[in-house]
Amino acid sequence: MSISIENVSYAAGNTLIIDGVTLSVTPGKILGLLGPNGSGKSNLLRLICRLRRVDSGVIRLGEEDVSVLSRASLAQRVAFVEQQSTTDTQLTVRDVVRLGRTPHRGLLSSWTAEDDVAVETALARVDMTHHAAQLWQTLSGGERQRAHIARALAQTPRELLLDEPTNHLDILHQLEILSLVATLGTTCIIAMHDLNLAAMFCDSLVVLQSGKVVAMGTTEEVLTDDLIARVFGVRAHIERSAVHGRYNIQYVMD
Repeated sequence: MSISIENVSYAAGNTLIIDGVTLSVTPGKILGLLGPNGSGKSNLLRLICRLRRVDSGVIRLGEEDVSVLSRASLAQRVAFVEQQSTTDTQLTVRDVVRLGRTPHRGLLSSWTAEDDVAVETALARVDMTHHAAQLWQTLSGGERQRAHIARALAQTPRELLLDEPTNHLDILHQLEILSLVATLGTTCIIAMHDLNLAAMFCDSLVVLQSGKVVAMGTTEEVLTDDLIARVFGVRAHIERSAVHGRYNIQYVMD
């Protein structure tokens, strides 16, 4: 299903955080949400999954306005992986991933073989099967992030939102996680800081600055020397490989 955002605004107190944002994600494609710290990326993701309420505008999943969907219906469709999540409860990695099945189960329903398959498949996809019995508190930051992505995958969502999913990950697991997301065929929005990873894995890009969309389109259309200097405050040189067609952004120090 597609995600569409139409003229959405959101304020916290007297501060306008999201200012008239309009964008859409093609079904089954990945949109990279870029911008400096404080540009509104995380808040926009929270508005989509209704952890925040819009002040004006409409957010739709397909043809349905998220504001009229029940919490259960929304949770069955949308999975959200936040930057950091913590718990003091003694949980194993498998326990955490099992939480992804909660939206699909009734209050009194029993655990099923389908639930088991979803959990074990999700663990395998993020290379965490060998950590399944390990306590959550003993994991590294990168391992915790991979476990949360597994929890989201166990949810079997139609729309997937990820807020800086490669934070705390080493280079190998950054590439593995984003490669996995790229093969899911799920409509996806990823908030990112790494422009090179965004260019490598995203089908389209949106750049936010001070809560407003300042650029939107393909990598070639969006990631220009001028935009990087104007929005991120750094000089950059952009090359496209003649071999694999990927973009490489090199930052220039004065």
